[in-house]
Amino acid sequence: MKRNLLKTIEEKMPTFSKGQKRIAAYVIENYDKAAYMTASKLGAITEVSESTVVRFADELGFAGYPEFQRSLRELVRTKLTSFQRIEVANNIIGDDVLPKVLSLDVEKIRHTLESIDRTDFAAAVDKIISAKNIYIMGVRSSSYLAGFLSYNLRMIFDNVRLVSTTSGSDMFEEIMSIDRDDVMIAISFPRYSKRIINAVDFAKAAGTDVIAITDSILSPIASPADYLLVAQSDMVSFVDSLTAPMSIINAIVVAVAKKKQDELSVRLRQLEEIWDEYDVYDKTSD
Repeated sequence: MKRNLLKTIEEKMPTFSKGQKRIAAYVIENYDKAAYMTASKLGAITEVSESTVVRFADELGFAGYPEFQRSLRELVRTKLTSFQRIEVANNIIGDDVLPKVLSLDVEKIRHTLESIDRTDFAAAVDKIISAKNIYIMGVRSSSYLAGFLSYNLRMIFDNVRLVSTTSGSDMFEEIMSIDRDDVMIAISFPRYSKRIINAVDFAKAAGTDVIAITDSILSPIASPADYLLVAQSDMVSFVDSLTAPMSIINAIVVAVAKKKQDELSVRLRQLEEIWDEYDVYDKTSD
C-alpha cells in the first residue's frame, strides 16, 4: 500500500469525510510539501482540525500521523527530480544552513540507532568474516560509501572485491563467478539504481547471501536481502545525507576488526614497515 500511497488515496477518496477529502486533494497535489508538515500545519492549510488529519492517516492504515509522514517523505525522495529536490530542501532548511543540516544528521543517526536490527548487524559481521569473497557494490553517491568500506576491509582481508558499476556489462563480468560461499554487500539509497537491483537478483540466483545497506524496508534491495541494515537518510538538497549510512559502515569495520584483532595487528605492523620503507606518509610532524 505504501508504495502506491497516492493511488491508494485516490481510490479511497469516495469513502472520506468532507474534511478528509480536502486533506486528500491537497496531499495528492502537494505531497512534496505535505511530507514536511506537522499534522497541525496540514490541518490549518486544509481548514480542518488536527484530529481530522490524524484520523485521515488512520483511515489509510497507518499507525498514526508520523508513519504516514515518513511514507510521504519516502515518496518525495524517490519521485522528485534533482531540481525539484532543491526547491523542497530550501523550504525545509531555511537560511541558517549549518546548524540545521548538522541537527538533521544527528537526528538521523539517533533514529538509525533506535531502529536498526541488532541481530542482522551481528549476523552480517559474522558473514563477512566467514565469506570466501566479499563483493561490495554502490552506485553514484553510494559508490563513495562502497569505496570507503572496501578500503577499510582490505586492511583486514585479501578477499575484498569492489565491483565497478560504470556499466551493466562490466558489472556482471565482475560478479559472474559469485557463489554461495561469498557475500555481497549492496549499498543503495534513493534514487535507487537498477544496476544494484539487478546485481542483487543475480547474486541471490547464485545462492549468495546479500547484506543490504539501504534507507527503508521498502527499498527494492531490502526484500531479497538476507541481512538488512536500515540507515536513516533524508533529503538535504539535490542529494541525500549519508551520515547515518557512513556510521553503520564504520560500525561494521570496527566490529569486524575487533573479531579479527590478532590477525589485523600482524597485518598493520607489516603495513607500517612497508609505509616506512617507501616513505608513504609525511613524517615532519613526528
